[in-house]
Order: sequence, then C-alpha cells, then structure tokens
Amino acid sequence: MSDNPLIPMGRRAREAARVLATASTETKNSFLHALADGLLADQATILAANAEDIAAGRAAGLRENLIDRMTITEARLKSFAADTRNVAALPDPVGREFDSRLLPNGLRVSRRRTPLGVIGLIYEARPNVTIDIAALALKTGNAAIMRGGKEIRRSNMAILGVIHEALEKVGLPATAVQYIDNPDRALVGHLLRLHDYVDMIIPRGGAGLHKFCRENSTIPVITGGIGICHLYVDETADLEKALPIIHNAKTQRPSVCNALDTLLVQESIAAEFLPRVVEHLAADGVTFRADEQAMDILQDYDGVSPAGPADFDTEWLSLILGLRVVPDLDSAIEHIRIHSTGHSDGILTQNWNHAQRFLNEVDSAAVFVNASTRFNDGGQLGLGAEVAISTQKLHARGPMGLEELTTYKWIILGDGHIRP
Repeated sequence: MSDNPLIPMGRRAREAARVLATASTETKNSFLHALADGLLADQATILAANAEDIAAGRAAGLRENLIDRMTITEARLKSFAADTRNVAALPDPVGREFDSRLLPNGLRVSRRRTPLGVIGLIYEARPNVTIDIAALALKTGNAAIMRGGKEIRRSNMAILGVIHEALEKVGLPATAVQYIDNPDRALVGHLLRLHDYVDMIIPRGGAGLHKFCRENSTIPVITGGIGICHLYVDETADLEKALPIIHNAKTQRPSVCNALDTLLVQESIAAEFLPRVVEHLAADGVTFRADEQAMDILQDYDGVSPAGPADFDTEWLSLILGLRVVPDLDSAIEHIRIHSTGHSDGILTQNWNHAQRFLNEVDSAAVFVNASTRFNDGGQLGLGAEVAISTQKLHARGPMGLEELTTYKWIILGDGHIRP
C-alpha cells in the first residue's frame, strides 16, 4: 500500500475524523446552516458550472436520463439547501446510548453510537450526492473522500468550494471533505485499497461500478441504488386511486432508482384496467413493453410493443414501463422474487390479507402498500437526506441516513468487578 498515491489524502481524512468525532452538535449544525446559506449565496456560480457540464454532456451524446441526473436547477438547489437544514434539525445520533441494562452481577452495560470514521464515496453523474454526503457525514462526525464522475466535475468543484467555506467558517478542518479531482480511473482502485484510512466504501452508480467495487475493494462496501421496481394491482384495488399512484411512480422522475419499471396486473381486471393505464400514462410520453396476455388486450394501442426476453430484468431509467398480466398474488410475488433487485416493490389492494402476505413475503429494502415507490427516499422517509439506498442486508438497508453512518461501542460500568 506504500505506493498508493492517495495515502496523503487518507491521512488527512483520518486526522480530520478524529476532530469531527468530538465536535459538538452545535458546531456540526452550524456547519450545515452555513452550507445551506452558501449554496443559495453562490447559486449563480454553481448553476453556471453545472450549465457547462450539461453542455459538454450533450455535446458528448450523453443520454437524456443521465443529463437529468446531472442537472441542477434553481428549484433543485433550493431543495438541496432545504434538505441540508432538515439534517441540522434531526437529532444527533453520535453519543446516544441504547440497550442499557443492569446485569445480575451489578455491571451496567449499554451501547453508544459513534462515527464510522472515514467514508469513501464513489459516484457518477449526481452532483446532489456531493451535498448529501457532506451534510450527513459531518452531522455524524465522519470525514469523507469523494470521487465523482468526470461529467459533473465543474459542478462538484463549485459545490466543494461552498463546503470548504462552511467548514472553515465554523472552525472545522477543510480536510474533513476531500475530493479526488483527477479523472484517472486507476484512482478508484487506489481508493478501494486505502484500508488503513477508509472505513467504508459507498458506490452510487450502475451495476458495473458496484461489481467493480465489490470485487476489488479491501474495505467493506455498501451497495444499492439499482432498482427494478414493481407495483402489483390485485383484483380488489381501488382503480381510481391506483392510476395516480402508478403515474407518480413512473413519471414523477423516471431517471431515478425508485421509479417504477414493471406493472403487474391481476388477470380478472386486466382487460378493464390496462387500457386505462396506457391512456393515462401515454399522455406524458410513456411507452410500454407488454407480455403476451397484456399485448392481446393492448394490440390496438400506439406505444405498446411486445416485451423482449430481457425487458423484465431492465431498470429503464426512462419513460418505458413493462406490463405483465398475472393470475394471482402468488404469481406476482414469484415474478418479483425472480426479477426484482430488492429495492422498491409494492401492492395496490383493498385486501388486508393480501397486503400482509406481500409485506411478509417480498424481501425488498422497501415494501409498499397503496403508495408510490418514489417514497423510498431519505428525505421522504424523514431521514433529512441519504447517502445511498442500500439493497444489502448487513449493517444498513434502504435509505442510509444519519444512524446508518454510525456504528457503536459497548460501554461497561463496574465497581471493582472481576470475572470469576
């Protein structure tokens, strides 16, 4: 590891983490408010840098769903600032004791939340991640080393300037948040082997990035954020309510991981409901990939084509929706078991037994009853913001907010106790 060019960065991060671990809640919250203020005060600079990234991305032929992820608007920047203030308003988990109990031998034991230390974040075209990780990492006393995609370099550097100004304003080290500015892909591999200094790696991007991190990291990796998301409409569903839920899940922001990819419809209502779905969503530009039964019902509708062999295993990230007719709840659950990535899956039903079976048997990070999959989001679930949505089962699952960026230590209080 001695030849790793990121060692100096790792050392600085570790030193900063020691300062952050004992920073007061008041200081950390002051940083968050200073960051939110700075984002709005430097809005012109950030938006100009982002406009350059967008122009370069379009010139390079990047897909529109990627362009959407890259884009910062005035409204989105205000939302980023509001999310940062929301994090400041949340309770600080660091130092909180839980599971306290008195043992029969008189020892008092508990667990106390502590920061993880240094978090390495590798992400692609998502400049909001730069803000989210800075806010959540600092609130939980963690330092961060970031490596964002080259497509958003200008945006990230503008945001990083605001982050460093906010850190310095409240007396925290600027090295608490560092950014690997060099686009050389080899540096991702070096970050993954910086195990003497980095405690956790969080990749946010496509399946290829996640696979590379899992296979090459000597540091624990939390993966997620890849969603093949489903809604199942059973025969008891309120169809008037179902239509806007499906519309929201598919169209509200189709380029993100919790957007709807496949709609499953129980066969006794398919002939009535599927045409309504197509008519309702087609007005917003949605096209459809239908299985054989759905195709028989929808053959006269524009924008509907037969589903190919891989279509139900595709995260669309665009205005495409898979349609499949299933005979019953068992078949819907089985389809989800085979095709879901364990991210966000839901049922639309008025049958409480069906709802309970779905909740019990669908093993995804977030499972919904009569609600849009778009709610699988840290801000929407009361976490203020998130650094990722984990689809793993160890340490963290679902949106990773403040508590998921901490670990704990055992606290044992005795009075001259010795082990017999």
